[in-house]
Amino acid sequence: MGDTVRAPAADRWCEQVTVRIANTGGTAVRSGTLTFETHVIGALGIDWATVRTSRPLPAPLPGGTARTQTYTVCLDAWRVPLGMHVETRRATAAWS
Repeated sequence: MGDTVRAPAADRWCEQVTVRIANTGGTAVRSGTLTFETHVIGALGIDWATVRTSRPLPAPLPGGTARTQTYTVCLDAWRVPLGMHVETRRATAAWS
């Protein structure tokens, strides 16, 4: 996994997150899960909550290749009151 690159989305409870996913093994990955850790940040910079969301990995991913993909990561609107925003700070992958 590479670093996440964040960009704003149309709603304050969403953002565009681009990640680079690499399969360094010799066998194709047929499935897996990508988990995002998204923080709810208050107007004064206080981290109020961390919410995990999951998406399927882009598959198949042949061995020795990498793929960069952008995901729209959203939380429920009620979790992000006016004056707050989200920051997806981490993404992890679990291959199956």
